[in-house]
Amino acid sequence: MQHTYNIIGMSCDGCRSKVENALNQVTGVSASVTLEPAQAVITMQEHVSTEKLQEALSAAGSYSIEMSGHQHPEMHDHTTHNHDDNKPPLHQHHETLSRAVNSGNDGEIYECPMHCEGDKTYGKPGNCPVCGMDLVKRPSLNKAVKYSCPMHPEIIRDQPGACPICGMDLIPMGGIGAEEEDQSYDRLLGKFKIAALFTIPIFIISMSEMIPGNPLFKLMDLRYWNWVQFALSLPVVFYATWMFFERAWRSVITWKLNMFTLIGLGAGVAWLFSIVALLFPGIFPNQFKTHSGTVYVYFEAATVILTLVLLGQLLEAHAHGRTNSAIKELLKLAPNQATKIVGEKETTVAIDDIQKGDLLRVKPGEKVPVDGRIKVGDVTIDESMISGEPIPVDKKPGDKVSSGTINGTKTFTMVAEKVGAETLLSQIIEMVNSASRSKAPIQKMADRISGYFVPVVVFISIATFIIWAIYGPEPSYVYGFVNAIAVLIIACPCALGLATPMSVMVGVGKGAKSGVLIKNAESLEKMNTIDIVVIDKTGTVTEGKPSVEKVVSTNSGFTENDILQKIISLNSSSEHPLAQATLRYGDEKHIKLLPITHFEAITGKGVVGILEGENLSLGNEKLMEQVKVKIDSVLAQQVRAEQKQGKTVSYLGIGNLAVGFVVISDKIKESSKEAIHKLQREGLQVLMFTGDNDDTAKAVSRTLNLDGYKAQMLPEDKLEEIKRLQVKGKNVAMAGDGINDAPALSQADIGIAMGTGTDVAIESAAITLVKGDLNGIAKARLLSHKVMGNIKGNLFFALGYNILGIPIAAGVLYPFFGVLLSPMIAALAMSLSSVSVILNSLRLRGANLHKS
Repeated sequence: MQHTYNIIGMSCDGCRSKVENALNQVTGVSASVTLEPAQAVITMQEHVSTEKLQEALSAAGSYSIEMSGHQHPEMHDHTTHNHDDNKPPLHQHHETLSRAVNSGNDGEIYECPMHCEGDKTYGKPGNCPVCGMDLVKRPSLNKAVKYSCPMHPEIIRDQPGACPICGMDLIPMGGIGAEEEDQSYDRLLGKFKIAALFTIPIFIISMSEMIPGNPLFKLMDLRYWNWVQFALSLPVVFYATWMFFERAWRSVITWKLNMFTLIGLGAGVAWLFSIVALLFPGIFPNQFKTHSGTVYVYFEAATVILTLVLLGQLLEAHAHGRTNSAIKELLKLAPNQATKIVGEKETTVAIDDIQKGDLLRVKPGEKVPVDGRIKVGDVTIDESMISGEPIPVDKKPGDKVSSGTINGTKTFTMVAEKVGAETLLSQIIEMVNSASRSKAPIQKMADRISGYFVPVVVFISIATFIIWAIYGPEPSYVYGFVNAIAVLIIACPCALGLATPMSVMVGVGKGAKSGVLIKNAESLEKMNTIDIVVIDKTGTVTEGKPSVEKVVSTNSGFTENDILQKIISLNSSSEHPLAQATLRYGDEKHIKLLPITHFEAITGKGVVGILEGENLSLGNEKLMEQVKVKIDSVLAQQVRAEQKQGKTVSYLGIGNLAVGFVVISDKIKESSKEAIHKLQREGLQVLMFTGDNDDTAKAVSRTLNLDGYKAQMLPEDKLEEIKRLQVKGKNVAMAGDGINDAPALSQADIGIAMGTGTDVAIESAAITLVKGDLNGIAKARLLSHKVMGNIKGNLFFALGYNILGIPIAAGVLYPFFGVLLSPMIAALAMSLSSVSVILNSLRLRGANLHKS
């Protein structure tokens, strides 16, 4: 047997090794311990009590163990490393937290979002006594939200914040974290509005110097306008974007250099330089002064950089907010309540209160609350959201039913067998969550560059100061300081930060106009590298709903319209979805309904009734046997040929003779064959994974000339098959439209949803084809190719200015031509690189996505 336990008290890999060794010394135990998350997976020959495991850990140090599911408030918060085995790990306010849980409002815990008093918590809502902000509710311990870095999924924390490696915002790993994600977006939006409100006037003041007869100078001198810029910059630097400087500082002290390091250095030094220029203008050479005697200030450069980076963070938060939308849609499938039968009474209970073995009643149109088996009742269940099969399934006592599926028109009772996390729907939710959170965004390219670029720039800046201080003319230190600042300013990553999001932004807009909706940037990076396209059948290559393909008469005394009239008249009293398909077909043919008497529906077989004195029967072969209707060999052979193609066939019997049949199928979309052939011509392998039977899958595969297919696949089967292809080194795109496709869509390198499909599939996928047309896949590949080429061009512009400008800013031209690059010119060069990036990105608006 195998169990997962939470380990409390580990703070480093040494702790992890000590805990693992201690557990493995327990007889009959084989343990594997991880630091992130702080858990132990223990395999036991026979059951070993938690108390015995705790004894082993206590002997090794101040560690504790508990079954997974009992979330400890300090798990994964490894900010303090305690190497003293005689002292317990640092868990501040643990007693305060316990009191809050026990004495608060139903166990709810509130804390200051600014953490003014560290980990202090409160048992009721109110205001922080230090900063006055509203206290926020901490998620309950039994539903604790974990936060992970989208670029480094090994980083897991109990609270939101920045990744200690790359500085990106941590995002919720699922569940109720979507609420916190919405709050994060709202918080960034509020800060962006503040930043823009104060940055725009700064920009106008700075740019007005280039206007002949500057009207602002008629109001007051430049030196006073510089003070205005300084005052306006304070809210931007110290409120709206202060988090960037915190991340930059953290990146320096941990030596995990990233894009925020450059942002903090460039914008911070530009702002500090401006303060020095404002307060001590006399220390600067005349060539760095304006005509009015003031030194050039760079409040505009600093605030514009910070505001643009904040805009990028805002867009990123919005993208992450959509990531968990699939989880939200899946959670909506499960009802909140169920009807429980206790003795002779029925009571309404919450889903969480249902236990295994409970007897439940499911009424017409209700969702099945948990997994179980039918005890009483013959019903029809719509399982399309789980199986992908559009035709509802007849169920009888003893058959299994799954949570989230929808009951038809009859009441039934069931016995609960799987509840909570054990249900099929819960497993699908977990698969979607697990598969979707481990992907690296395209911005990692900029961070990889920054990882090398930052130390080089800092080294060049320091070297510039030293060389000028030693060999430069007087005042040498001032020359060194100014030139060192010029190096940092020209290297500021405004263009580098814009290189990816600008291309993505324009590319996404272009795709939307072409019917290709892109959810995230990573899909554009990967779409051009796919080797295999996996498609679902129902709703992807087919229309996704049952329809009458044809009506056949095998008796010369009846025309096809006669047969159809009797079929729809008999079905007019039935509520079965297949009956509704025939009624729609009859309405299209303008066939008149005739009155039926003595109608009866026979579960799993068909329907019978009397029309104008004649006994009619419509259904499968078992029904024909039951009502003693004779089927001749020619008719039976025709029906078997249709059934081998995976179609649903119902015989029509009049009296004791079968006179014809109706064929119901899920039609293949007209565009599917052309789209698949186009993808194959491009060198892609096209496979089909479907929950349908093998006959249907084989027929569709043969019709479309696919490279292969797999039938009768459950959601977890599709997921595992995608993983198997990826292990072989294949880049896989998955196209689907149903809830059953959601896990595979999330696991695939690229998930592609049909816009005509379910919300869950659309939210799980990275790309949505609005028209539900597979031709959109070819458009998405071409768009990917153009966007990636555009991003590389942007990076060339962003880095090209730096490569040329840094040596000039350092003063390499001064010994030969007497030329120095002032920080103002450096800021202008930096701005030009940004303009180049924007103009290059806008070229994507004219891209042609209709090439074959």
